Amino acid sequence: MSPQEQPVKEHRRTRQRAAVDEVLDETEDFISAQDLHAILRSRGLSVGLATVYRTLQSLADDGRVDVLRTAGGEAAYRRCERDEHHHHLVCRSCGATVEIAGPAVERWTTSVAKDYGYIDVAHTLEIFGTCPRCAGQK
Repeated sequence: MSPQEQPVKEHRRTRQRAAVDEVLDETEDFISAQDLHAILRSRGLSVGLATVYRTLQSLADDGRVDVLRTAGGEAAYRRCERDEHHHHLVCRSCGATVEIAGPAVERWTTSVAKDYGYIDVAHTLEIFGTCPRCAGQK
C-alpha cells in the first residue's frame, strides 16, 4: 500500500499542531521546520522546534504534507494540493512549486520494479529549474 493509500491516523488536535497547520495552510511553497518555527515565534507562539519537527513528520507520515530535500540536504515541507501521487517542479531561485502528474514516470517505475521482481514500490521525483518569473529577472 502506498503512503497515499494508507488510512490517515487521527491525532490529538493540540494548540501546537493547530499552529503548525495554520502556517502550512498559508504557505504555498516548501518551508523548512526551522523557518516554520521562526514564523510561529514571530507570532508570539511558544512551540518548541522539536514539536515542529515531530508534527511535520507526523503529517508527512499521514500523507498530509509533501517533503523534499533542498540542495543543502534539509527537509522542506508543503501542504499537498493533490490527493493522488504527484511530483514537484521547484524553482531553485524563489522556491515556487508546481505539483505535476507524471504518468510516464509511473509506468517506468512500475516496469523497472517488475523487471527486478520488486513489489510494494514507492518513489519520489523532484524537478528543479528556474521559473519563468525568475528567468525574466536575469
